[in-house]
Amino acid sequence: MPPERRRRMKLDRRTGAKPRRKPGMRPDWKAGAGPGGPPQKPAPSSQRKPPARPSAAAAAIAVAAAEEERRLRQRNRLRLGEDKPAVERCLEELVFGDVENDEDALLRRLRGPRVQEHEDSGDSEVENEAKGNFPPQKKPVWVDEEDEDEEMVDMMNNRFRKDMMKNASESKLSKDNLKKRLKEEFQHAMGGVPAWAETTKRKTSSDDESEEDEHANAERPTVARISSVQFHPGAQIVMVAGLDNAVSLFQVDGKTNPKIQSIYLERFPIFKACFSANGEEVLATSTHSKVLYVYDMLAGKLIPVHQVRGLKEKIVRSFEVSPDGSFLLINGIAGYLHLLAMKTKELIGSMKINGRVAASTFSSDSKKVYASSGDGEVYVWDVNSRKCLNRFVDEGSLYGLSIATSRNGQYVACGSNCGVVNIYNQDSCLQETNPKPIKAIMNLVTGVTSLTFNPTTEILAIASEKMKEAVRLVHLPSCTVFSNFPVIKNKTISHVHTMDFSPRSGYFALGNEKGKALMYRLHHYSDF
Repeated sequence: MPPERRRRMKLDRRTGAKPRRKPGMRPDWKAGAGPGGPPQKPAPSSQRKPPARPSAAAAAIAVAAAEEERRLRQRNRLRLGEDKPAVERCLEELVFGDVENDEDALLRRLRGPRVQEHEDSGDSEVENEAKGNFPPQKKPVWVDEEDEDEEMVDMMNNRFRKDMMKNASESKLSKDNLKKRLKEEFQHAMGGVPAWAETTKRKTSSDDESEEDEHANAERPTVARISSVQFHPGAQIVMVAGLDNAVSLFQVDGKTNPKIQSIYLERFPIFKACFSANGEEVLATSTHSKVLYVYDMLAGKLIPVHQVRGLKEKIVRSFEVSPDGSFLLINGIAGYLHLLAMKTKELIGSMKINGRVAASTFSSDSKKVYASSGDGEVYVWDVNSRKCLNRFVDEGSLYGLSIATSRNGQYVACGSNCGVVNIYNQDSCLQETNPKPIKAIMNLVTGVTSLTFNPTTEILAIASEKMKEAVRLVHLPSCTVFSNFPVIKNKTISHVHTMDFSPRSGYFALGNEKGKALMYRLHHYSDF
């Protein structure tokens, strides 16, 4: 700047006046930063011009540059691949696949599959794209239980929890054990698992010989003990009776088992119910009555038999029906056995044994009666003459509880209070005073209260009502116990009070104290 001009600007600053500019003189610079001076402020954004869009030529140049870069990258990769041995190239193809021409495919494969979003999701496209960028959540291979410290609950300082302690060592329980203890207390108070809390799952497939179906009495549930369950001899029907004063008939279809009819007997808890040999009648006795109810299924009438002439029993409970349908055998007190005509319900005669009658049954031809006494002896009676044909001691038995004969007339099974089931040959029981059993089954440890042969004499079912899951199936003639029944881990059988096989052994039914009539399909037999 010339000295004259610099001096003049200093004088103007002192006086506060602007420097004078000669007329007609214009600055040599445009709007912007002056030469040597501070830059001027930019124009407001509203007055700015938008940047010019790239032209088609610029876009074509960018595409050509990207294509050239991809070509160079491919050339370098091929040049590097030529130096690799064949083994390394083969290994890369096995691990990464053939992705030489598509690097995006390799990146997608390494990233892993994305979680498929629902089409009807309310999220926007941006949100769905953001969600898809996250890797999927994977479950851990295993979890170390020691890493998770269980929180202990004090049982002593809570008056409600203190009553649930079984011993002094349970002053503290984990949360899982406390949950199990509370569930046990609830089931004990309710007398079992309520129907609304039952979670039963049907098996879809099984390699076992038996498969559990729906409960036979699912359409008429009850909590009373099932005292009798029996299949109809001629129709695909099962009868269920219990201490709830009712006899119910169900159609057996293996799925829902629809109810056909229920017969309610007022103030008559049923001790035993049984079909007649021809299946036209149902007989029922009570736990504290001498009345015998007969239900005519064809006429739909209920006939009470209040008194049998000559029968002096105050309570009629246990009875047996002969296979040919001619006789009805009633177990009395003081060792008496009363034989009645099935058609007229009249007394034919009585037989007496020493001690108490524990159980009785007919032979397969209905000509003989086998009676087990309370002192461990077995009596064989002739039905027509009502004379004792033989008497022998059940080996190792102190107290007889049950007895059964096979349909083919080959075996006699005797159950005792010590849990032993002796299987005899019927011929030896008729001829020998001290017969030896073919086999002694010792798989139960409590008194054997139920014995049943299947119609083909290939299976003997034994059970005890004194212990849960105490039921076994014995194969004949090998006299070996089936190892796949019952399934102990399921624990659905509980205390068994009655059992029966269907006419062709296709089904096996159990009745327990929880009011459930469990029915199992035996796949070895094709028919009902």
